[in-house]
Amino acid sequence: MKRLGLLAAAGTAALLLSVTLPARALIVFDPNNYVQNVLTAARELQQINNQITSLQNEAQMLINQARNLANLPYSSLQQLQSSIQRTQQLLTQAQRIAYDVQQIDRAFSTSYAPATGSQSNQLLISNAQARWQNSFAATQDALRVQAGIVGNLDTNRIQTSALVTSSQGASGALQATQAGNQILALNAQQLADLTAVVTAQGRAQSLEAAQRASAQDQGREQLRRFLTPGQGYQSSNVQMFH
Repeated sequence: MKRLGLLAAAGTAALLLSVTLPARALIVFDPNNYVQNVLTAARELQQINNQITSLQNEAQMLINQARNLANLPYSSLQQLQSSIQRTQQLLTQAQRIAYDVQQIDRAFSTSYAPATGSQSNQLLISNAQARWQNSFAATQDALRVQAGIVGNLDTNRIQTSALVTSSQGASGALQATQAGNQILALNAQQLADLTAVVTAQGRAQSLEAAQRASAQDQGREQLRRFLTPGQGYQSSNVQMFH
């Protein structure tokens, strides 16, 4: 009887445990709560991905800005300045009547002035020699300027090739702009050379024309003197050979 009592007590305790334990130990699955948690996690993951994409775009924008602000590594300024200085130096070396208004006014009031009866024959000859020397010097100066500009052509060719290459390989807007500005500077230097050679050639042509006009005027004066009664040709002894 005692054993039966113990078995009954154990059975009762097991029954009580089987009734009371599941209410506290078993996990209850809520589908709605699970779906809400998954959606929340997905939205947070999407926000993180958007932030990463935004940071990548900002980083790329900074890289592009750095490229746009990068200076052009090549500069042709020194070579262009040297070419301009060579041409300018040739112009400043002009002989006799140079590119000066005061010198021109003085020359045309003396050597190129109209011949008058009060001028001596020796003065007429001296003025004619001065005019010829001016024309000769101007022609030489024009040829020297032309030679100097031809010497600049090789430098211009090298600079043009380098600047075009730099422009095509520019990594940003600033480099492309700087290359374009240097190409414009090269064009300006070539235009300055063209202006110099035209100016030098025009000077030579102007002095030659002035010489011809003065020679014609002097010839008329000398003819007038020759034909004037009492002042014409008079014979004199001339020694031709020593």
